[in-house]
Amino acid sequence: MTLKLVIFDCDGVMFDSKFANQTYYNQLLEHFGYPQMDAEELEYVHIHNVKESTSHIFRHYPEQDLQAVDRYREETGYAPFLKFMNMEEDLIEFLEFCKPQYQLAISTNRTNTMEPILDIFKLGHYFCKVMTAENAKRPKPAPDALLEILDYCQCHADEAIYIGDSIIDREHSAACNMRLIGFKNDELPAEYHVNSFMEICDLPPFSRT
Repeated sequence: MTLKLVIFDCDGVMFDSKFANQTYYNQLLEHFGYPQMDAEELEYVHIHNVKESTSHIFRHYPEQDLQAVDRYREETGYAPFLKFMNMEEDLIEFLEFCKPQYQLAISTNRTNTMEPILDIFKLGHYFCKVMTAENAKRPKPAPDALLEILDYCQCHADEAIYIGDSIIDREHSAACNMRLIGFKNDELPAEYHVNSFMEICDLPPFSRT
């Protein structure tokens, strides 16, 4: 089938956001008097949605009221941490390559931070559909967000491809039989692997113009 739709994950794909996420979640822990995350916790929060991540990093502190954490989190917001996000240097070039040929969409486990990111980095006009852990029926790895994107774009799964970097992304795409491009993760089970966006242009599903 001809490729018609390219879907992006956000963290670890469009942006190197690990330091931003590390700073954000460590700040939550510090505010309530707990030590910083360890390496395992950092990897966890980098690929899971905010509710799951908050529960995970506070799991050793049963005395802590998670509703209080959520209130503080919502009051603080993620905006102060956006400055720590680094956009992939060839993302714009790749989006410009794709835009005339393919529909573009996002499926991410971010929640209400995705729209501000797109606004700040002036990326919103590239994407016809943006699905998050907030507006999907179920967050990744459930297939709901991808299925809604496919329906919106009137495409079949074999007419689309997903760009992700984690096992959550593999499970997400596999749940609806969609091909996956593993981004900067050669160990991820995927149909293709790349270390930059412009490498994608030479993959078999794509065609340079």
